[in-house]
Parts: sequence; C-alpha cells; structure tokens
Amino acid sequence: MIIGEFRHTIDDKNRLSLPAKFRKEMGKTVVITPGLDSCLFIFTMKEWEKISGRLSAGDSSMLQADNRGFNRYLLGGAVEVEVDAVGRMLLPEYIRKRAKLQAKVVFIGVGDRAELWDESVWDTYRAEVESRADTLAEKLGQAGVK
Repeated sequence: MIIGEFRHTIDDKNRLSLPAKFRKEMGKTVVITPGLDSCLFIFTMKEWEKISGRLSAGDSSMLQADNRGFNRYLLGGAVEVEVDAVGRMLLPEYIRKRAKLQAKVVFIGVGDRAELWDESVWDTYRAEVESRADTLAEKLGQAGVK
C-alpha cells in the first residue's frame, strides 16, 4: 500500500526522486497522468492497466461525451516514466506545467497510487480539508462508509 507524505525538490533538469518508501512498491516504470484537484497521479504499471481497462470498458465508453472527455484527459495526458537506479524520474515539461509544479513538491500516498502536488497548493488544500474533516467523516458515515 502506498501511503505517507514526502517533500522533495525538482532539480534543474526536471528530475525528481521517488520517495524511498514508494520505490519498491512502484517498480522501475510508473505512469504519470493529470490527476484531480491540481495534482498528478502516479500509478504502478499493474494499477494503470486496471484503471485504463475500466475506463475503456463497455460499449458506451466511446459513445458518451463525459466518458470520451475524461478518457482524453486521463489517458491522453499519461506518460510512462522510467525510475533510474537511484530512484529518480524525469518529469516531462508538459506534465509538470499541467499541475503547475514549482521546485518544491509533495508526494502523497493514497493507497493505490501516489499523488504529486506543488508544495504550496498541497499545503492550502490540506488545510482546507483538515478544517472540515468532521463534516466529511459525517457525510461518509451517512453514505454507509464505516
């Protein structure tokens, strides 16, 4: 399971070290794709195959505008990235710009994937979510999550 919060810096060559705790779990190749809430999603190859398979499944995938749009966003923006022997990955400039990543970033482990956030965006988002955590928990409880 991919969990935890880790702060890192993108170097001047657009390289970024994958947190040591994530390296073994994620493997030598990962898929980075635009995420939601202004972050990037980072998937293992195995998890990416599941996600992309579910998005492409069904007869209505190509026929429904929302499905086409989201598939274009997530699948069309994805890139396979190699993790080198010392745990670094090269972030393509286009994907870095998409999430507006500056030099200081935060990796967040959320179970089946990692998320990559600009540090200031993450700090603002986290503070906002923490301020309403009780309300969110109540909504989840009402929805049957225990």
